[in-house]
Amino acid sequence: MCGIVGYTGPREAYPIVIKGLKRLEYRGYDSTGVALLNGGLKVYKKKGRVADLEEFVVGADLHSHIGIGHTRWATHGEPNDRNAHPHTSASGKLAMIHNGIIENYAQIKKDLSKKGYSFTSDTDTEVLLNFIEDIKKNNECNLEEAVRIALKRITGAYCILLIDQDDPQTIIAARKGSPLVIGVGKGEHFLGSDASPMLEYTKEVVYVNDYELAIVRPDELILKNLGNETITPFITKLDMELAAIEKGGYDHFMLKEIFEQPSTIHDCLRGRLDAAHGIIRLSGVQNNIDAFKNAKRIMIVACGTSWHAGLVAEYIIEELCRIPVEVEYASEFRYRNPVINKGDIIIAISQSGETADTLVAIEKAKEQGAIIFGIVNAVGSSIARISHGGAYTHAGPEIGVASTKAFTGQLAVLTMMALKIAKENGTIPDERYTKLLFELESIPEKVEALLANATAIKVIAEKYKGANDALFLGRGYNFPIALEGALKLKEISYIHAEGYPAAEMKHGPIALVTETLPVVFVATKDSYHEKIVSNIQEIKARKGKVIAIITEGDEVIPGLADDVFFVPPADEIMAPMLSVIPLQLLSYYVGIAKGVDVDKPRNLAKSVTVE
Repeated sequence: MCGIVGYTGPREAYPIVIKGLKRLEYRGYDSTGVALLNGGLKVYKKKGRVADLEEFVVGADLHSHIGIGHTRWATHGEPNDRNAHPHTSASGKLAMIHNGIIENYAQIKKDLSKKGYSFTSDTDTEVLLNFIEDIKKNNECNLEEAVRIALKRITGAYCILLIDQDDPQTIIAARKGSPLVIGVGKGEHFLGSDASPMLEYTKEVVYVNDYELAIVRPDELILKNLGNETITPFITKLDMELAAIEKGGYDHFMLKEIFEQPSTIHDCLRGRLDAAHGIIRLSGVQNNIDAFKNAKRIMIVACGTSWHAGLVAEYIIEELCRIPVEVEYASEFRYRNPVINKGDIIIAISQSGETADTLVAIEKAKEQGAIIFGIVNAVGSSIARISHGGAYTHAGPEIGVASTKAFTGQLAVLTMMALKIAKENGTIPDERYTKLLFELESIPEKVEALLANATAIKVIAEKYKGANDALFLGRGYNFPIALEGALKLKEISYIHAEGYPAAEMKHGPIALVTETLPVVFVATKDSYHEKIVSNIQEIKARKGKVIAIITEGDEVIPGLADDVFFVPPADEIMAPMLSVIPLQLLSYYVGIAKGVDVDKPRNLAKSVTVE
C-alpha cells in the first residue's frame, strides 16, 4: 500500500515525482504530497488525489533537483492534510515518506514526548522520523547511521525515503516488508514502490531487499545491510514497455485489463505450452519435480482474488494429480500453529509478490522445512526472491485495483502446473492429457470471442445497477468463480454480494430471495449442470431474478433465467478462465453506471503490504 517516489539528479525533480505519483496512485489515494530541497526544505501536501495536490501547488516555487513524493493509503490517522506525507522532523531539516506500519510507535512516541517532542499528526511515520532525528542529535552521527540505529530498534514493516536539508543531493532509503525499486540512470537515480515511475527514464533497476539501506546520490548508489556491511547492487533489466502502464484509449485501466486477457493468457502460455507435441515447459516445476512427485500434501496460501485462484487450483490438482490440497488465507495461516511437515509444498499466489500476510506465511513455512513455490506477476518481487522455485504469470502491469488479468494468468499457470505434475505422476490418461493441452491452448481465442459480446453484459448491468444485494452461486470448478464474482461486485460497485456453493443455498441464503434480489448463477455445461438447473428452478419458484453465465448451445437455462450471457464451450477444468470474465465485466459496468471510480474504489489499494 502507499506509493513512494524519489529522484536525485540533474533534471527538475517535481515533474518526475508528480508523474510517478500518478502512476502509483493505485496504491493509495487518500492524500498525497512532495518534499523538495531548494535553499531549504519545502513540503507540499494535500488530502485527496494527486490532481488535488497539483492544483494546490500552482504558483509555488517547485525548482529542485531532488525530491520525494507519497500517495497514501491511511493506516494511522484519518486522511487529511496534516496526516499526509511527507512529514518533517522537529527541527524542520528532515523530511520522510513511509509505506508500512511501525508497531511499537506508541512507546517511542511516549519516550520522545518526555524529551519535549510534540507531534503535529496522528501518524506512526512522524514518530519514526523524530526518533531518527533524536538519535542523530544525541549520537552526533550522520543521517545514514541514525537511520540504521533506529531501524534496529523498531518493530514493523517499512519502506522509507528521507532527505536532509544539510545534504541536498542525497536520499536515504530502507525497506523491510514493503517494496522498493531503484532505477539507475546516467548521473541520476529514481526510486519507487515499483518500476512504473522510472520506466520512461531507465530500464536498469535494483530491487532492494529486506533489511537493506540505500544511500542514493545522482552519481552514486551504495547499498548496505543494517550491520553497515556494503552490498554489491544487482542490476536487473526491465522487460516492460511504457504502453503497458497507460490506458491505451480505454476509459479505465480495469476495462483495458479485462480486454487484454486474450493476449495476457497467450503470453502466459507462450513458450511453455506445446500442445501439438504434448509438452509443458515450466522450469520452476521441473527443477522441483521430485518434490512435487513425492509430495504428501500441497498447501496454497493467498489473499483475496489470489485465494480464489487457489480454490480453483485445489479442484484441478486433486482431480488430475491425486495429491491432497489445502487452501489457506495467508492472513489466518500466519497466526496459526499449522502442522507443516518437511517436504510439504507451499504454493504462494500473489499478483504483486509483496502481499504482507503471504510473505510472512511462507517465511514461517520455509523455516519449518516446507518447499516454497511462488506464483507472482511482478518480476523481482519479494515472494519471487524467497521462493525455492516458481512461475511468473506474465500478465504485465495491472494498474486497476480490482484484479482481472492477473487472476486468469494465475489460473493458466496453475492449470499448466497440474497437467505437468499429473503427466509426471502418471495420474492422467494420455488421451485426456492431450485433449486438455489443446483445450488450454484454445482459451485465448475463446476469451476474445466472448469479449466481442461485452455489450450484452452492459445491458444486464444497467438493469440491476439499483440492487442493494446480490447472490453468486456455482458448483464444482465454478464455485470459486462465484466467490470471485461476488468480490468484484463488492469492490467495484459497493453492492453487498455473497458467493456460495449452489447446493448450500438451501442451508440459509435462500431466505434472502425476493423479487428484487439478483441471483447470478455460474452455470456452464459440466458434470453439475442438471443439479444447477434444479437450483435455478428453486430460485425462480420464489420469484428471484436469475442472471446466468452459460455455455453456448445450452437450451435449458435460457428458458428459466431472466438474463443470460453465453461463453464458448470448454472442458470444465478450463471453464473458470471463461466464466469469470463476464463477471468482471458485470462489476465494471455496474460500477460505471453508479458513478464509481472503478480504478480506485474507496478504501482499497492495489498491493496490501501492511496487516
